[in-house]
Amino acid sequence: MSDLSDRVRVHSVAILSDDWYLLQKTTFDFQRSDGTWQRQSRETYDRGNGATILLYNRGKGTVILTRQFRYPAFVNGYRNLLIETPAGLLDERSPEEAIRKETAEETGYVIHDVHKVFEAFMSPGSVTEKLYFFVAQYDSAERQQDGGGVLEDGEDIETIELELDDALSRIGSGEIRDGKTIMLLQYAKLHLFS
Repeated sequence: MSDLSDRVRVHSVAILSDDWYLLQKTTFDFQRSDGTWQRQSRETYDRGNGATILLYNRGKGTVILTRQFRYPAFVNGYRNLLIETPAGLLDERSPEEAIRKETAEETGYVIHDVHKVFEAFMSPGSVTEKLYFFVAQYDSAERQQDGGGVLEDGEDIETIELELDDALSRIGSGEIRDGKTIMLLQYAKLHLFS
């Protein structure tokens, strides 16, 4: 991999919004592959980095997912609750600490042995967020509370247990449309349940 630092010259950064997260407009010069410089302007939305996890039970052939309301999906015409893997922002914690906390809050499962499988930028054209992807095995005895999310954060999260093949079929039917969830379910099919 090459370092692009010498090919980017920032001219100005304007804050467009700093209410919920940080939205900035940056004007910069970028040195193209032919050596010429081109002035560009981009808006970036910085909400911090996050983590997500797929809980799986190889013996039962099942996974744990969540179902919740997502306003941005609603605005874009999706009129159902979104089925997702548990996830949340790091909020100055390590990815491992953050995903353990989010898993307990959202699903009620207390997990200890988490395995990072990869990192990804989910919408690099406009959002700075990098997601850390994890998997962990679960069993019913590890569910120590109800889950449901944090009321003060507006969360109203339902935990669902699905057979892996059922979850994968819901991608094709359009019932599962969340990118991070699709990625982790496909990872599970290829690496955890093969």
